Amino acid sequence: METEASTRESGGVRRAVQETWGSLRSVFVNPALRRIELALAGSMIGDWAYATAVTVYAYNAGGAKLVGAWFAVRLILMAVFTPLASSLADRLPRKMLLVSSDIARAVLTALAGLLVFIDAPTLSVIVISILTGLIGCVFRPTQMAWMPSLTTKPAELTAANGASSTIESLAFFLGPAIGATLVATTNVQTVFLLNALTFVLSAFLVSGIRPVARDPEPVPDRDAGSEDDTPAAKVGVLREMGGGFTEIARNRDLLLIGTLLSAQTIVAGATIVLGVTWAVDILDRGPEAVGLIDSALGVGAIVGGFYAISRATKNRLATDMAFGTALWSLPLLFVVVWPSPATVFAAIILMGFGNPLVDVNFATIVQRIVPDAVLGRVFGAFEGAFISTMALGSLATPFLLEWIGMRWTLTLLALVVGLPAIAFLPRCLRLDATLRPPEGTELLRRIAIFAPMPPSAVEFLARSLVPETALAGTAILSEGESSDRFLVILSGRVEVTQDGQHLRYEGPGDFFGEIGLLRDVPRTATVTALEDTELRSLAREPFLDAVSGTDEALSAADDIVARRLG
Repeated sequence: METEASTRESGGVRRAVQETWGSLRSVFVNPALRRIELALAGSMIGDWAYATAVTVYAYNAGGAKLVGAWFAVRLILMAVFTPLASSLADRLPRKMLLVSSDIARAVLTALAGLLVFIDAPTLSVIVISILTGLIGCVFRPTQMAWMPSLTTKPAELTAANGASSTIESLAFFLGPAIGATLVATTNVQTVFLLNALTFVLSAFLVSGIRPVARDPEPVPDRDAGSEDDTPAAKVGVLREMGGGFTEIARNRDLLLIGTLLSAQTIVAGATIVLGVTWAVDILDRGPEAVGLIDSALGVGAIVGGFYAISRATKNRLATDMAFGTALWSLPLLFVVVWPSPATVFAAIILMGFGNPLVDVNFATIVQRIVPDAVLGRVFGAFEGAFISTMALGSLATPFLLEWIGMRWTLTLLALVVGLPAIAFLPRCLRLDATLRPPEGTELLRRIAIFAPMPPSAVEFLARSLVPETALAGTAILSEGESSDRFLVILSGRVEVTQDGQHLRYEGPGDFFGEIGLLRDVPRTATVTALEDTELRSLAREPFLDAVSGTDEALSAADDIVARRLG
């Protein structure tokens, strides 16, 4: 029995490794995903190194007070600016926006390095570092909003988000280490220059991306010829910028996952303070030991990232997210029961493991259920909210520690965050059920017209399919009649004729009816069932909306029509 159990366990681990490797391979085999992930890696590693250098520069210039003031102002402005800036992701081509953000940040970081080199006033360098962060606010929401257009199926999208989360964890390790090493061996301006180069590299990689589906075109917010500075126009712009919050407020599923992630980020903010407290009071190694705690968090996050990727095909997005949220809080009880270095590291590793389960599944859920037209603004609204809740956690924790002590503070955080995560599990299970690809998704995805579309678009069409049955000898379509729907054969066999002349036979997986819809003409042929045939039909409006909304799909459809008419 023990041998059988060991064999089953070994097989389970092997399957998990194979699934993880397969998912990662699907990400990096896709040229567009490979470029966006490498761009993210270079940009984030440079950014963390830059933040480390700015911290050292600010500390040398004004001590801990200047560091704290820089961090607080930066966080507050980012929380306000991110939801506003993210509206650009739904108004401008996303590739152009990412490249512009990279180039602008490269110029600013190079300028900051020059100011340090010529010994300019400290405030000028701090202001430029804050501006760099504000311009960067648009990058991550835009990148996440663009990801569905770079993937071909839901599992690939989840894997891509998992790869991004793992890259973030690695950047958290490598960036500060590179920054600290370069500052110690060279100087601050060298790190600034390195960060400028990583932004240039990121811009180069992004500029070469060819998405699967087209970017949304800029949507004008006012009629041509109207006055730009009228109060009504200004209100319209502000309303559009707040479109992400509006979309979240009216969607219960978005509110659910937003609540879970807000709870997690409160604890994330609290750990900024708790890490130092643990380093001094429990590890008894001084505040510098907080680096060990951060490293343990990173180790857990890297392992959790691979685990999250291996779950890409399981379709348990919301449930895994709730589980990750619970891992970000309930392990704190280990330290409550037995405050020791062992429990601190056990708790922090488990919390790190839970982080990708939250981040990866959150991003994928939003990408699956939010319309592309407001996707950038929704990510921006969430980003601003999470920065605020993180700031709340870091600001409230010192007062809680002074008021009720460490054990009660940890207990409060564990229960206030962990119990709702468990309570939300039934709703998460229901959400997972709605996120499963509907019947007919694979049927449509195998058709060349729909293959270039984002997964969410194909799933929407699959939900619109209508079952039809045609008995042997029945005319399904008749030449000359109005073109009202597109049809796919599920089972059976049909004959296509024109003016009584045989054109072709079609069977399972084949389709017809697209010519009349795309050319807006009556039916050009008659289709007759040769045997009892089961079909799925798609009405005129959803078919045309989907095909005309994706350049590659429209091109594939035109090629098919040209071949058939030829």
